[in-house]
Amino acid sequence: MKVREVSCSTALSPSSLPGLDYALNPYRGCSIGCVYCYSPSVLREARPWGRFVDVKRNIPAVLAKELKRKERGTVGLGTVTDGYQPLEGRYHLTRYCLEQLARHDFPVSIQTKSSLVLKDLDLQRRLPEVEVGVTITTMDEAMRRRFEPFSSPSARLIEALRGLNAAGLRTWAFVGPILPGATETTAEALLRSVRDAGTTHVMIDRLRYRPGVWERVEDAVRSTTLLPRYAASRDDPRFFEPLEARLLALGRELGLRIEFAFPRGW
Repeated sequence: MKVREVSCSTALSPSSLPGLDYALNPYRGCSIGCVYCYSPSVLREARPWGRFVDVKRNIPAVLAKELKRKERGTVGLGTVTDGYQPLEGRYHLTRYCLEQLARHDFPVSIQTKSSLVLKDLDLQRRLPEVEVGVTITTMDEAMRRRFEPFSSPSARLIEALRGLNAAGLRTWAFVGPILPGATETTAEALLRSVRDAGTTHVMIDRLRYRPGVWERVEDAVRSTTLLPRYAASRDDPRFFEPLEARLLALGRELGLRIEFAFPRGW
């Protein structure tokens, strides 16, 4: 993992994601190393994803200046990186940015797959409007490690949801991408655990083969019997429909509100 400290000239970027006005990413690159991540294609990043992180050391100061003149809107924290990846424990950039957002009364939407999110409960409670989404793709730990080498174990993510809910924060679970042979095989246990942790809103999304994603996914499953299914999920536009229908049905049975995270053609 190559880590370098850099300076940034801007902190907030306009966001086209549903429900967000701005995107805020304290780091460029992500050490969690999800093989299905499409951030490299969004960023047009040629470096090997999961093997570098640029730490934007001055981003809290840049953000503080921008918030004085920006129109109030919802800030998505961690749209092309994870603000609570392991390096946050050393640099605390996400925390310092949250301090500025709380000071200037901006709503915040956080998405993460790290239980480190709990370290900032004190600040999250101070925000005028905040929601926290926790990504959990499977309860199968072997498959999780195959696709998300350095995310928090799924059981710890469930406990993070429980802690966030106990603190009175609004939460949601992101079950995405739906992974053949991983999400589908543990879907009921996953959704039941989410519900038991106190979260009732679940967003789902299919695996999307943005440029570069297939090559990484293919490498991840090459030594398994799943390669033909992943090839089918790439080639058949209707492949995910039965899996999505099953998640929707399970959600209804468990009293969860399940919806698609993005427009179907996004």
